[in-house]
Amino acid sequence: MLAQEAARIIVDHGIRDYRVAKQKASERLGILGRGALPGNAEIETAVAAHLQIFGGEAHADHLRLLRVAALSAMEILAEFTPRLVGPVLAGTADHNSAVNLHVFADSPEVVAMELTQVGVSYRSYERRLKSRRGQVETYAGFEFRHNHTDIQATVFPVDGIRQAPMSPIDGKPMRRIDSEGVQELLL
Repeated sequence: MLAQEAARIIVDHGIRDYRVAKQKASERLGILGRGALPGNAEIETAVAAHLQIFGGEAHADHLRLLRVAALSAMEILAEFTPRLVGPVLAGTADHNSAVNLHVFADSPEVVAMELTQVGVSYRSYERRLKSRRGQVETYAGFEFRHNHTDIQATVFPVDGIRQAPMSPIDGKPMRRIDSEGVQELLL
């Protein structure tokens, strides 16, 4: 019940932080104590179920639009071997979700120069992600609008393509797919 309420909060209020959603859900349901909170994987499953039940065809259409925007942004960033990750890949994206890409370059500045060269206005950000060694590392990224969609491209070192950071959902390496994989999702 708590996972379902957290999923509703995530989808309806656009909260992407599962910890915050769990806390709000526990407050609403009057459940106290950290031991009673579901894991992130349970929340992710509940989000998928919520979107399937309440989103229906509209959710499927929106997910398709996000994946088309992802593919187009991946074409712009093709020289950086982009990979789609996150809710758009998992099928749990909602109207508040951005397309999350991992790109690989010698430096973030090279990606910034490419975006500028193709006429894309962007905002830089930093993202903290956990590595397999259990360390938290900070990566530069660029957020921009493309095809009426927010795109977030996080920049990893070139050799970072071989080792994905850990997923905050299940603690396993993040699932990543290339543009061919995105095209397969669109079939």
